[in-house]
Amino acid sequence: MRIGLITPEPGHPLLADTTALLAPEHTVEALDPVTPGEVPLPLAEVYLLKSRTPQALGLARHLERRGAAVVNSAAATELCQDRTAMAELALRAGLPFAATRTHDSLGAWAAGALLDAPVVVKSRRSRRGDLVARVNDTGRLRELAREWPHEPVVVQDYAPNSGWDHKLWAIGDQVFSALRRSELSPEGRGPTRPLPLAELPSGWAALVREVGAVFALDVYGVDIIDAGGTPLIVDINAFPGVRGQAGAPEALAALALRRAAGRA
Repeated sequence: MRIGLITPEPGHPLLADTTALLAPEHTVEALDPVTPGEVPLPLAEVYLLKSRTPQALGLARHLERRGAAVVNSAAATELCQDRTAMAELALRAGLPFAATRTHDSLGAWAAGALLDAPVVVKSRRSRRGDLVARVNDTGRLRELAREWPHEPVVVQDYAPNSGWDHKLWAIGDQVFSALRRSELSPEGRGPTRPLPLAELPSGWAALVREVGAVFALDVYGVDIIDAGGTPLIVDINAFPGVRGQAGAPEALAALALRRAAGRA
């Protein structure tokens, strides 16, 4: 089988370990979406899309138009970058997603807003270096607006929690879990702690798989906070790093081969 990697970082630990598992019997080729050049022919049986840049999405769509299988699809990957569309789909599907309001610019909204409770403000478009901040009062909101005046944002009510996010990842049907101190906690983003899947609250692994079905994702992450015993989804990511999770490279290699066999 031939497996393609759409990524500028084929040395990423998850991809490198997956490649090491596949390489003895299969051909693994990396395509740099920044400078793709000519796509080698014949096309690979499956491409793993581990990048969310416009160039990577464009390359993935090009391959899909030529009949290639891409995991995750360009459409599913792009959907997870738009936090407004993400929330709308999740809530329409009945998922316990944080209620989300959208504003075309942070500056315009902040000029007339009066906060009586903490909120979380995020860039509407998820990207590296985007805005994610807890805002406790109107003064802090105006300060943030001076830094990001033209930024389209989404706003969610802050849900009191322990300050630790449940980081859940799925590769196919296999779910992995950990705890990570949230960037919204007073101490800022902190370490990742192991969390055996057996210690997840009942139903949470099934909820993660439901997210995959709703968003048409095969490799994805779901950030959940425990809001008084109730799961609250605050983010969904296409093809995250899944670092340090035993069995993740094996699960990704098996998924790639299943999808490749289906296209062969």
